[in-house]
Amino acid sequence: MSFTLAIIGRPNVGKSTLFNRLVGKKLALVDDQPGVTRDRREGDAHLGDLDFTIIDTAGLEESDAATLTGRMRLQTEAAIADADAILFVIDARAGVTPTDRHFAQAVRRASKPVILIANKAEGKQGLSEVYEAYGLGLGDPLPFSAEHGEGLSDLYDAICEALPEQTAKPEEPDEFAVEDEPLDYNDPKRPLRIAVIGRPNAGKSTLINHMLGTERLLVGPEAGITRDSIGLEWEWRGRPIKIFDTAGIRKRARVQEKLEKLSVADGLRAVKFAEVVVLLLDATIPFEKQDLAILSIIEKEGRALVIALNKWDLVGHEQGLLKTLIEDAQPVTSMVKGATIIPVSGLTGQGIDALMQACIKSSETWSKRVSTGQINRWLEQVLATHPPPAVSGRRIKIRYATQVKARPPLFALFGNQLDALPDSYVRYMINSLRETFDMPGTPIRLSLRNSDNPYKNKRNKP
Repeated sequence: MSFTLAIIGRPNVGKSTLFNRLVGKKLALVDDQPGVTRDRREGDAHLGDLDFTIIDTAGLEESDAATLTGRMRLQTEAAIADADAILFVIDARAGVTPTDRHFAQAVRRASKPVILIANKAEGKQGLSEVYEAYGLGLGDPLPFSAEHGEGLSDLYDAICEALPEQTAKPEEPDEFAVEDEPLDYNDPKRPLRIAVIGRPNAGKSTLINHMLGTERLLVGPEAGITRDSIGLEWEWRGRPIKIFDTAGIRKRARVQEKLEKLSVADGLRAVKFAEVVVLLLDATIPFEKQDLAILSIIEKEGRALVIALNKWDLVGHEQGLLKTLIEDAQPVTSMVKGATIIPVSGLTGQGIDALMQACIKSSETWSKRVSTGQINRWLEQVLATHPPPAVSGRRIKIRYATQVKARPPLFALFGNQLDALPDSYVRYMINSLRETFDMPGTPIRLSLRNSDNPYKNKRNKP
């Protein structure tokens, strides 16, 4: 069933960039100068298996109805009336402005489902300001980057949640999207999405063929046979699984042909839409530099991770090899400390059950939520045993913490001078969170938010 979304927000928050991203073309003009968009523009948008109409609108500004900006606002209001749901966009770097608050009230009065998008939050930029958006009363803000395409899978989930009837039965399902409404990631009836990724010739297709019990995927001794990312339905112990075979990823300098570039991009897209990523290594030549680059991609996308050592039938007879490889993996996997390592053989089927158990447990950890009370008891203990260092003679104060979201777990710290926390201390806190709340192998995000000083930049009055 088709539906319509309207992109709403003040000028220069990135509405047209988001519009272009969703329609897949540069239809709308984009410039740093605010107010480029005047008329509302409609386009055919695609996200995963969703096909819908998207409306780009002029930036909301307060003005008289007879003026140009006033007439532009009327066009925007007409778009709101025509839409089934609203994408309300703010600038994560600038934070919530009075204009945002004013028009958030108008959006709430429309009585339409609203998805709050905190744009320009690429990397970790602006995350400390995102949480101000909770005060708009439009639900959880979605960190997003329209320019870089970050947050698309989260936007997909938000649309499905906002419009369950319109998104329940897409006409042309996409290989990477969820067929059912993705509200409960631990629902045993919903297919668990697993992407298998690794270097060329690591044995990804052979392993998946053995899982399926059929020669579904083309395999052979040549590296680079797989080009498209293929999603296949499977069932393991009654649990539905959708597993994705991907093209092997080589060093960027070696990727010259356009087709291989497209294949790699397709594989990275599978990672973005997966819940669990299995990094498949060749046990005969494990832990090369390229594996570290692939791990960085998985960590950046915030996916749950399981490492599989394939071709174990060739080397498993070597005494103590597994213990040695696990020890060798520690410095390589420091960004996702504690990731489970499973020896497998795609040829014989050895270790597949253990691999699937690890994937399901990793998915549950990825979706884990910790109560605010537990987090702050942890924080008290951390500050008592290892307080943050002083900066210019002033002690950094961390007042409280909370978990903002899961999948992956995102924790926010609130206090003073948090931007001066050394990276080593931030890593210490992340590792402590991972150990205390049993989150091995899961990327953990930690956002630092400084409390505002109400007397900053104010002069003493006589």
